[in-house]
Amino acid sequence: MTSFPVQVRLLFSRKLLETLRAPAWVLVGLSTPLLYLALFAPLLDPLAGGPGFPQGDVLDVFVPGLLVLMAFGAGMGAGWIVIEELTTGVLERLRVTPASRLALLLGPVLRDVVVFAIPALLVVAIALPFGYRPAPGGIAVALVLLALLTAVVSAWSNALGVLMKETGSLAAIVTGLQLPLTLLSGVLLPLSIAPGWMRVLAHVNPLYYAVEAARDLSSGSILTADVGLGFLVVGALAVATLGWATRVYRVAVA
Repeated sequence: MTSFPVQVRLLFSRKLLETLRAPAWVLVGLSTPLLYLALFAPLLDPLAGGPGFPQGDVLDVFVPGLLVLMAFGAGMGAGWIVIEELTTGVLERLRVTPASRLALLLGPVLRDVVVFAIPALLVVAIALPFGYRPAPGGIAVALVLLALLTAVVSAWSNALGVLMKETGSLAAIVTGLQLPLTLLSGVLLPLSIAPGWMRVLAHVNPLYYAVEAARDLSSGSILTADVGLGFLVVGALAVATLGWATRVYRVAVA
């Protein structure tokens, strides 16, 4: 039997090839953050130097939030692919293989991490000529944190797809959570300008901690409380979600 790393590599390669065979979805995924950058970020220019926007370009606040939004969205659609594989019998065929159930999960999760990371690097590169000035070391650490966030969301969506087995039920859960989580995280506007009750609610939202950490890291502040909290919250979620999702796969593909 092949080793666990080889199983993960083979399953990841399979999922990545599926993505490369449908480049239109990759382009659509990249177009959304670019539209935010082109059509929403300019609306923030009058706020430069105001509350929530320290001296400097507004992109220094906006782009890290946009990267969190990309990381969150990159893994959110994984459940629909799992449901399709259940319907077409792909998971049924994998049931008879000796592959680790964790490897079956990590294949699509790592694909989603790559689907986040490459567009994220492109968005950072495109934003540079327009005034975005990230600290190189800080933005590298931020991308590691956000890749971990993508893994959390992807594992959750994969497991939910296995449990739901029906696109309508999955869509209801995903769309019901997506909007409040993003709005209460401050991805587009810093929550320091929000009313007090909204700032209180934000602290029960894991995305909020990722956004605050990403903004600190982008500015070059690495050893801060917000960065530590970001890694603590996202790291704990990663351990819990991957453990739960692996158990779901073991039962479904027993």
